[in-house]
Amino acid sequence: MSEDAPVNTGAVRWPDADAAYLAVRRMQIKLHRWAVEDLDRRFGDLFNLVYDPAFLMHAWERVSTNAEGRTPGVDRVTTFQVETRIGVEAFLAQIRTSLKSGEFEPAEVRQVMIPKAGGKLRKLGIPTIADRVVQASLKAVLEPIFEADFLPSS
Repeated sequence: MSEDAPVNTGAVRWPDADAAYLAVRRMQIKLHRWAVEDLDRRFGDLFNLVYDPAFLMHAWERVSTNAEGRTPGVDRVTTFQVETRIGVEAFLAQIRTSLKSGEFEPAEVRQVMIPKAGGKLRKLGIPTIADRVVQASLKAVLEPIFEADFLPSS
């Protein structure tokens, strides 16, 4: 073995947006198929998918292309700031590390009041960009499993 070959470096290969989408979609199809084929199936090890690089990159794409990505949470960070100051891969690596270690904690949600019809106001919660990425990744993992329980007419 070459002495220059990295072994267990912990380095993560971050896929581009298209490769992430395809990897996530393939896994979602498998999860959905498994859920349909065995209604009593227990999915015991899904958390590793939430912090999988493809799922996190796919989640980033969903969050960063959404109009709400320009709205900061309590930390005042926007997707533009992540892209220009921190770097997407470094940002996702921080999230991945905190999820893997069990140290990730969602931040407090920023609340703003928005007008409703009739002059009333309602509260709107705005999570941080990191929390939105984790939520999007979690949704990508869980959605195909729960979709299997819905009727076609639902």
